[in-house]
Amino acid sequence: MTEFHCIMPIENLPSVQRFGIVSHENASNLPHRSVALQPVQDKRDVKQVPQGLKLHQYANLYFHARNPMMFLRRFEAGLCVLRISLDVLAVPGTVLADQNAASNYVRFLSPVQIDQLNFDRIYALDWTDDNLISYYQKKAARCAEVLVPHHVNRILITGAYVRDEAAALLARQTAPWLEVTVEPHLFFA
Repeated sequence: MTEFHCIMPIENLPSVQRFGIVSHENASNLPHRSVALQPVQDKRDVKQVPQGLKLHQYANLYFHARNPMMFLRRFEAGLCVLRISLDVLAVPGTVLADQNAASNYVRFLSPVQIDQLNFDRIYALDWTDDNLISYYQKKAARCAEVLVPHHVNRILITGAYVRDEAAALLARQTAPWLEVTVEPHLFFA
């Protein structure tokens, strides 16, 4: 584990420069393009972290962006993956989800409980399995999250990955403050 990830459209980077990575609730007050899937957002809208905030009040990060969400968006142009420092774990109120936080079977953990996560599943190259239950468990674990209250400060963003040179050019023009790296594998390219 060297960093966390946030999938977003490159066109949102000027907003990120100004406000950081914001929660779904805070983003509703800003012009932006979302890559969120509405059925998942509907589930997240009514879910609350025990002794914490509602899911939509957290900025959500993935442990690794090469996951089912990215797989669904693999043909979508203009995406980037922001790289987030591990220092985000020190933000007060940060919570870990051992799988997609909208899952019915998610466990929410404190950052000090990080050793309880199944990193073999979180960082697995794929989530396929002949057993349907195992498939769903692996798929959910691949979407493990770091939930940061309200926003992730821009100073914790260390760079961005993009699919190809065209996306790199766009990202560098849109966000000259950001170090951009071409990493096609992350985008299933």
